[in-house]
Amino acid sequence: MEIRELSIPGTFEVTPKQFPDDRGVFFEYYRFDKLEEAVGHPLDLKQANTSVSKRGTVRGIHFADVPPSQAKYVTCTRGAVVDYVIDIRVGSPTFGKWDSVRLDDVDRRAIYIPEGFGHCFVALEDDSTVSYLCSSTYAPGREHGIHPLCKTVGLDFELDESELLLSPKDTEAPGLLEAQKQGLLPEYEACLKFYDELNAGAKEAK
Repeated sequence: MEIRELSIPGTFEVTPKQFPDDRGVFFEYYRFDKLEEAVGHPLDLKQANTSVSKRGTVRGIHFADVPPSQAKYVTCTRGAVVDYVIDIRVGSPTFGKWDSVRLDDVDRRAIYIPEGFGHCFVALEDDSTVSYLCSSTYAPGREHGIHPLCKTVGLDFELDESELLLSPKDTEAPGLLEAQKQGLLPEYEACLKFYDELNAGAKEAK
């Protein structure tokens, strides 16, 4: 597989090598050792989720308190989505910036989203099926959101706004700057310290 760092340091696109034949296709969509080489520590898998979405469905922007937050390895097993990683770490050189990867059932790419980042995607087709490998279990009291149409973030959903389907929870979420004022966002330095702890733990385990 090919692992490429995105424009925001610490976030990665993963493109698997596919082996087609007359029966179908085979590929590795996740390798903990290859991901560890890129990230600095393995994804400590604690939970796996799947969502199925209509075209235009927007899920996010979601994030969790650091520590432990929730790193995610996301792929689309059916249909197509545009998946976004947003740097919401206060004090980061790339605060408020985002990057995206098209995830679909053709190239079968994945995206790695570290702890402390915001995550969002929009479904481009009906029945788009997204699977998430997560480093921690869902903890409602530690989970937060930012309005996906926040002008400060400015995500490009590749669809007309009239086509977008948002949950009440996401439409009620604050914008990025309001979330910052409310003290909801993770601090950049705290995230770096947490990453260092994870990396050190991985070295000690070897």
